[in-house]
Amino acid sequence: MKLSAADWRRRLDSPWWRGVAAALAGALPMLSFPAPSLWWFAYVALVPWILLVRSAPTARRAAYDGWLGGLGFMLAVHHWLLPSLHVFTVVIAALLGALWAPWGWLTRRFLAGVPSAGQVVAALFVLPSAWLMVELVRSWEGLGGPWGLLGSSQWDVEPALRLASVGGVWLLSFLLVAVNVAVAVLVAVRQSRVPAVAGLVATAAATSAAWVWSPRPDVDGRVRIAVVQPGVIDGVGGAEKRFAREETLTRQLAGQDVDLVVWGESSVGFDLSDRPDIADRLAALSREVDADILVNVDARRSDRRGIYKSSVLVGPEGPTGDRYDKMRLVPFGEYVPARSLLGWATSVGKAAGEDRIRGTEQVVMNVGDGLRIGPMVCFESAFPDMSRHLARGGAELLLAQSATSSFQQSWAPEQHASLAALRAAETGRPMVHATLTGISAVYGPNGERVGSWLGTDAGASAVYDVPLAHGVTPYARFGEWPVYAALLILAALGAREGARPFRVRRAGPSPHVPPARTAHESPARPER
Repeated sequence: MKLSAADWRRRLDSPWWRGVAAALAGALPMLSFPAPSLWWFAYVALVPWILLVRSAPTARRAAYDGWLGGLGFMLAVHHWLLPSLHVFTVVIAALLGALWAPWGWLTRRFLAGVPSAGQVVAALFVLPSAWLMVELVRSWEGLGGPWGLLGSSQWDVEPALRLASVGGVWLLSFLLVAVNVAVAVLVAVRQSRVPAVAGLVATAAATSAAWVWSPRPDVDGRVRIAVVQPGVIDGVGGAEKRFAREETLTRQLAGQDVDLVVWGESSVGFDLSDRPDIADRLAALSREVDADILVNVDARRSDRRGIYKSSVLVGPEGPTGDRYDKMRLVPFGEYVPARSLLGWATSVGKAAGEDRIRGTEQVVMNVGDGLRIGPMVCFESAFPDMSRHLARGGAELLLAQSATSSFQQSWAPEQHASLAALRAAETGRPMVHATLTGISAVYGPNGERVGSWLGTDAGASAVYDVPLAHGVTPYARFGEWPVYAALLILAALGAREGARPFRVRRAGPSPHVPPARTAHESPARPER
């Protein structure tokens, strides 16, 4: 049955139907991310959500619509967690969705009814700023980290990557929300189309200026990096079988003149100090291929208490002493926040039975002929500040060792692989994303793809000629300046709103106006 516009309006009067519509509208931006990768859709994906929120009958309802849309968004971008965390995924999405309630309230505040030109212009700055605050808060690792930032949808768009070098993924998110606000006004408010068009023109002008004037990394050499991806290894003795497969694939690299071999996350399931036989086999491999090997050890350490995930560099003589212990752990996957309170999550899903121990500092390692590398582990590649810190610390090549074997049949591997393109573009440093089971990928200093991806169906080794670059991007130099600008915008809004009742009080009561007089000097009597 086809519903008319009036029928839809009547349905949206129902809180239940309106809530469903808000959750669905919030989920739409997911189509902009891999695997669908409809990057262009990100420029209009928020429009249905904005139109729904601006039509809310009350400010409280607008906040509800923001919350429910946030729930839909978080559930959509993390849907691949459902097989692991089950109902807990929905609980997390509902909690984090509440971060969008203030955004919903502000959307109605500036765009309800027929907004003035001033309100539209303000909305083009305030709503993207509020969105950035949501992304900033949920980027804290304890809340799941910065997975699914709206700007990340532009990972394969060259002009967007150039903008990322100026203001990081934060600038991309800000501009995307601003464009969505302008499009929503163009669609819904005929009287306010002029400022909306002006906003789109200004965004296009700023993008063009960044394209022309932003500095480009200066390519000044190349290195040959080999990635070893063993593929899915199941059954009893998985750690031993995986290591043997990685040995076989690494031996195939002999004679290919590689500078570094990179294995994925948890590629070695034994502490090398406790298993000198494993360390000796790795050293023999290093001699055979004439290159250092960066492995990732996921094991209980013999010299310290607890389980660590560590990037360990092994050379011809054995471990070189360069080691990086993963600092930012995956909530529930590698530790359970407030385990005494939330430990029940282990009984309804695949949450960590024992917490991993986090490292304390990032490390830049020296490899072979003076190459300096900055390792990260798993979802640490989603954090822009970590790659920026490594680049500022002298890393010429960024590396992420990952394992997405639990999510092979989902969109997670492609989403994860795409993040390295943004980290490369932000810092002006090439980045290698090496995994156990795919997708492995390599990107140049502008965020461009180098070679082909190793997909989730591949068990192979591959060699990439990776360009090196020097120079400092504006983002690497100035950091998260779009976030600071957003904070200033919201602070200015708060100061203005806070001053409004003060101005009303200062105005005082209206002055007494004497009654009007007629020509005969008697008070006017309107009834006469």
